[in-house]
Amino acid sequence: MKRELVLDNFVVNDESDAYVIAEIGHNHQGELEQCKTLFRRAKDCGANAVKLQKRDNKALFSTAQYNSPYDNPNSYGATYGEHREYLEFGREEYLELKEYAKSLDITFFSTPFDFNSADFLEELDMPLYKIASGDLLNIPLMKHVASFGKPMIVSTGGGAIKDVQRVYDEIMPINSKLAILQCTSAYPARPDQLNMRVIESYREMFPDIIIGYSGHDNGIAMPLVAYMLGARIIEKHFTLDRTLKGTDHAFSLSPTGFEHMVRDLRRARQSLGDGNKSVVDAEQAPLVKMGKKLVAARSLQPGHILTVDDIAIKSPGDGLPPYELDNIIGKKLSRPLEQEQDILFDAISDN
Repeated sequence: MKRELVLDNFVVNDESDAYVIAEIGHNHQGELEQCKTLFRRAKDCGANAVKLQKRDNKALFSTAQYNSPYDNPNSYGATYGEHREYLEFGREEYLELKEYAKSLDITFFSTPFDFNSADFLEELDMPLYKIASGDLLNIPLMKHVASFGKPMIVSTGGGAIKDVQRVYDEIMPINSKLAILQCTSAYPARPDQLNMRVIESYREMFPDIIIGYSGHDNGIAMPLVAYMLGARIIEKHFTLDRTLKGTDHAFSLSPTGFEHMVRDLRRARQSLGDGNKSVVDAEQAPLVKMGKKLVAARSLQPGHILTVDDIAIKSPGDGLPPYELDNIIGKKLSRPLEQEQDILFDAISDN
């Protein structure tokens, strides 16, 4: 069975480019215009989609957590609840962002963290959904989102293989438009924590669905590794400035880094080819210049029996290739050869 998933008219499969998601999260800092700028810059960088996060904070957090003091440099409120509410967009902002994304021709969707948020997003007709690693064990929420019939992308940070298998087993009967992303829920994640070969394991375990990579690592190298291992959805956090206030900016990619990442991912697909080794047109001229041929090491007369000492190997490679050396040693010359003149088969007698 061919693995394939259509994400807002983009066909993702093993032969496709990576579907690149700019995870904005709350890097907009609660500012609508800054969010629009992030959308626009992500589009300029080549992202296929931009993604936010949606929470019904009072329904999601316990009263104790909602009211807990939140005093740190990244706080937007005196309590954790105030902090979260400051960063949350409501219906009017989402509608405006939806129209703006449409004008940019970039896909806009979001991650629901609770049932109310899932319903909120479905009322806005989101084209697809992301489930965060923190909800890997939240099968009830996933089943609810699966019932919408839209594509679902599930991150698997912090999970064991049994947890991922559970998601597949529970969701596929409801909604087969499923993709699973390898992820490490450390912020940032060190290279030795990434376990990129899990991508190969997922591809083997789940041959009928798209596998991807959600990266919290610094830099742009690992998405390229992920693509070469078979990931076809790549998600990276995106910011305008990594020094801005907020917990996610430091491990997010700035526009320059994100643009370079997309560039390299596109090049990766182009570089794969068809697996058949053949001469590329662009190689012809350089290989003549750098290649070698068989020539006379000195002036030789007709009737001379060729020995190794009579033959030199020199550039350019526009004559008899060196692998023919054994086929001309011991053969008789049918005509004279000047020093450094090409040795060709027509200069060799059959007798």
